[in-house]
Amino acid sequence: MRLSSSAPVKCLTAFFALLWSGNLEAADEQLDIGISTNEIAITSDFAGADLTVFGALDNADQFLLQIGQYDVIVALEGPERKTIVRKKDRFFGIWINRYSMDFQPAPASYSISSTVPIDRIAKQIDLSGRTIGIEHIHLNASGSIGDGARVAEFRNALLRLRVASGLYQSEPVGVEFVSSSLFRATLRLPANIPVGRHKLRAFLFKNNEYVMERQLSLRVVKTGAEQFIFELAHKHAFLYGVLAVALAMFTGWLASVMFRRD
Repeated sequence: MRLSSSAPVKCLTAFFALLWSGNLEAADEQLDIGISTNEIAITSDFAGADLTVFGALDNADQFLLQIGQYDVIVALEGPERKTIVRKKDRFFGIWINRYSMDFQPAPASYSISSTVPIDRIAKQIDLSGRTIGIEHIHLNASGSIGDGARVAEFRNALLRLRVASGLYQSEPVGVEFVSSSLFRATLRLPANIPVGRHKLRAFLFKNNEYVMERQLSLRVVKTGAEQFIFELAHKHAFLYGVLAVALAMFTGWLASVMFRRD
């Protein structure tokens, strides 16, 4: 039995093809990120802060970098919490909370920055699937919805309230490349940022196509007397209520003594 003379050539061709495919796979772009701090301390005079995110692209195509075909989106998501949205209505001449709707846990705060507006980076369906952007945050009603036609109304009201309070905010050009492969992003943290563990997400897109995502965590904590009061109110609610009532009674008595007319 004789081997064909082309057999060794085919084997070598297959070997080099495998080697070449492995090199291509290793050359895929990689995204690395870091933050200026892993913990934000909330004090009595806290008025908000800026969080700086640093990042680098590895194995990026230099030509595509120069012509701006790489885009980065950075988002900071707050701890997920359930929310109740209420709507006031006139009832016998009095404005009361007549309607309400419960929403499943969703980020209590959300800040996003990008190299360009996100609708120029990816299609709406891709942004929605990866929960990128304020309008794509999954705010789903829970429990007994009742009139389903009101879901969109209450959802839009919740978004509007959080945007107005600064909890949800967007900076469409907050990410900039400081060198050929290094970028910097700035996220604004509002003064009323919720306490808890936040999730930092960074997305890399190439030619308007998703490449990869990186995640980091960030803790927001209260310090000093604020931390003591916060933990007392959340972990020992009954004791906190008793102390609050006692303090109010003492303050009222002290005021009556100080301003008493003899």
